[in-house]
Amino acid sequence: MASWSDRHWTSRDGLKLHYRDYAGPDDRPPILCLHGLTRNSRDFEALANHLAGDWRVISPDFRGRGLSEYDPQSSRYMPPTYAADVLQLLDELGIEKAVFVGTSLGGLTTMIVAGFAPQRIAGAVLNDIGPELSSEGIGRISDYVGNPVLYRDWDEAADVFSAKFGDVHPRYGREEWLRYARRVCRETDRGIEFDYDMTIAEPFKQMDEKTAAAADAWPLFHALAGKPVLLLRGERSDLLSPQVAEKMRDSMPGVELVTVPNVGHAPDFEEPESVEAVERLLGRVLEG
Repeated sequence: MASWSDRHWTSRDGLKLHYRDYAGPDDRPPILCLHGLTRNSRDFEALANHLAGDWRVISPDFRGRGLSEYDPQSSRYMPPTYAADVLQLLDELGIEKAVFVGTSLGGLTTMIVAGFAPQRIAGAVLNDIGPELSSEGIGRISDYVGNPVLYRDWDEAADVFSAKFGDVHPRYGREEWLRYARRVCRETDRGIEFDYDMTIAEPFKQMDEKTAAAADAWPLFHALAGKPVLLLRGERSDLLSPQVAEKMRDSMPGVELVTVPNVGHAPDFEEPESVEAVERLLGRVLEG
């Protein structure tokens, strides 16, 4: 496993936030990896293992996840807040621009950054996310987010995840499910539990379908125009439909669409198809 340094930065509203910093050269933009709603920086271990050394990889924990502080005001658990946080991180590190790799919520955050600070993005990977989301996937996420669960040990957690999410990652074996459990959970005095603040669910669940339908995120996606963009879609995804993915590709030059076979929401960058596509995207970034 590639080595990293655990570092912190401070948000504008005073929270101590954590990121992993994998060393790499300073003559190319670093890769900024942004995770999904209930996840954390550990989600990008496989990608960092592959790229670190050739690229600097920075993988933050959004507020309320992993080693970042929890927000006392749950109303701030929103994508614009996360966008402000990561821009603050880039400012503190003196990074002019980065290659954004965003999974799900991380991709939404990337599009928001593109909407008001496009000059900070050297290229973008949108992992199974777009400006239109399927109600089926939103409903599935709403059913589980914010529900505390306690497992006796890592084996039980892996067993439960395998049973519940086997259709998302059908290629996973026992070792992969144990690794998955350690990515999404933490060990406490009580047992094994999810590694995020349960109140992140409150803003998410307050958004009804009418509100979601009224939010037009296409201008945010189109703010990436002129940059190298990779759109990954899991073949089994219930959040990003093939029709929306194709519309994204066709609506803007420079977008490569890659459908990752036999995986749901979302690809985890352990698939050869995902890694090869990211390498192509990085090659385009270097070409300028």
